Amino acid sequence: MLRPLQPHASRLIPFNPPFDWQRMLDFFAARMTAGVEAVVDGVYMRTIDFKGSQGALSVALAPDGQQLLATVHGEVSQHIDELIVPVSHMFDLYAEPPIIDKALSQDPWLASLVQRRPGLRVPGAFSGFELAVRTIVGQQVSVKGATTIVGRLVQRAGVQFHDGLHEQLAWRFPTPEALAQANLDKIGMPGKRVETLQRLAAAVASGELCLDVRHGGIGDLRRQLLAMPGIGPWTVEYIAMRAWRDPDAWPAADLVLMNLMTLQEPTLLRLPQHKARAEAWKPWRAYAAIHIWNSAADAAGKQKGG
Repeated sequence: MLRPLQPHASRLIPFNPPFDWQRMLDFFAARMTAGVEAVVDGVYMRTIDFKGSQGALSVALAPDGQQLLATVHGEVSQHIDELIVPVSHMFDLYAEPPIIDKALSQDPWLASLVQRRPGLRVPGAFSGFELAVRTIVGQQVSVKGATTIVGRLVQRAGVQFHDGLHEQLAWRFPTPEALAQANLDKIGMPGKRVETLQRLAAAVASGELCLDVRHGGIGDLRRQLLAMPGIGPWTVEYIAMRAWRDPDAWPAADLVLMNLMTLQEPTLLRLPQHKARAEAWKPWRAYAAIHIWNSAADAAGKQKGG
């Protein structure tokens, strides 16, 4: 049950139709961090920290179907107008689906996927750091497995959130400082991956690394991350796709993408061939990836990939 916190403030945020809102919710629901995020009755909600203020965010499709209704609860509601841009990025509201869908529909295979799911968008992230943590945890792990481990990280290093918007919201995601210093023994990850995660958290905590694209070009951020041990192209491209809003990001080594592409074209057997095939989808490869992942999810009857 929703319990709006006081104070709270709401804004309507327009978008360019069409918008497959249900599939956006499905994506977040399959990956939500227990205690931090929830999807209930068509509403996405989460705890947030912004400019030193804490509270919660809820986002729903407005009754007219042409806007999202974003409500910020608690002391952080004083920043409602500043939060419109990050919320818009998170839900990919600046996208222009008619342009993207038309471009991808030039490819016969993608044309059928676009026709099935017009207005499909790239789900973003409220926090670049949080998404980076999720992505590192998800290296060579299923979506369900990664979600479970991220939930454990919250229990180890997060802060409990009292007087929540909903009973499922009970934690704030760990800060970079807390995660860098946490005891992550027996967390369910290989030791090298734990080292990578805490190295990244320490770099963000010290100010050496900023995962907010507004503080540097995407190219610079890519180079910084690739220079860190344990972080490869798949991790960087996935972060670029969702946190940095790069519409052409392409996590080429993703097994779901590769398998589905090979299923369509059996001559695609090696990674360089898959990369070459995806060149035709520029400059919208991130959207091509979302369509392919969703086709896999539809075929499997559950969320798969990404």
